[in-house]
Amino acid sequence: MEIIEHLAEKLEGWFRKVGKAAIALSGGIDSTLVAYVARQQLGKENVVAIISASASVKQRELEAARDFCQKFDITLKEIDAREIDVFDYRKNPINRCFYCKTSLYKEMEKLIADKYPGYPVLNGNNYSDFGDFRPGLQAAEEYKVYSPLAECKFIKEDIRNVARYYNLPNWNKPASPCLSSRFPYGEEISVDKLKMIEKAEDILNDFGFDDVRVRYINNSARIEVPSDQLSGLEQAFDQIAPSILSFGFENCEIDAEGLISGKLNRNIARLTDHKKE
Repeated sequence: MEIIEHLAEKLEGWFRKVGKAAIALSGGIDSTLVAYVARQQLGKENVVAIISASASVKQRELEAARDFCQKFDITLKEIDAREIDVFDYRKNPINRCFYCKTSLYKEMEKLIADKYPGYPVLNGNNYSDFGDFRPGLQAAEEYKVYSPLAECKFIKEDIRNVARYYNLPNWNKPASPCLSSRFPYGEEISVDKLKMIEKAEDILNDFGFDDVRVRYINNSARIEVPSDQLSGLEQAFDQIAPSILSFGFENCEIDAEGLISGKLNRNIARLTDHKKE
């Protein structure tokens, strides 16, 4: 417990240096922890959380963010980053996240300039993110966005432990990346496809599978759940599949490997080598 208290104090101290904060909120544990500590250390009048209610954000994540901010008395503003309007985003290149985050920070910048001048922008990136393929980090750098969790060298385990220390209700919430992460690079993204994925994952959530990905592979739905839940998914599959197919998928299948975050990044090297040929 002493170690966790030390981590919490370290994070609290970081916020006392900034005075004000505009948090890029996603609804996940990382950015909600940032918003919570900012609110506790700086006061309600000096903190605003901003979330994009765009097509790539699940409605359940948006509602969870609203509930969290209401529970902890955090001012929440909603924008639409409209990343789907960006040609380079829709084409889904390997640096898609750069275009997504650029759209987000650009729209946040407009709101902040109008309503919250002088507020620095903060995100929920953690220390582990800098060892992964994260094109969105480039956008954060270009827009001078701060990452308090990364600067305090918090890894995911630290974040969950500190969130639990603060009794945050979502301390053990599964990660839920944006819906566009369900598409193989090069598969064009559209609002209709995003909605298909969202509805399919909602069905699985309703069946009790909280940590789930439905990958869009050649108009087929490939379902990923943690490996220890595969047998349960197989038992319920005959009930689940017809609903998912009704959303417009041509086929529905279970990924026998189980859920692996960032699985589609395995193709990056192949795609990069292909471009060099």
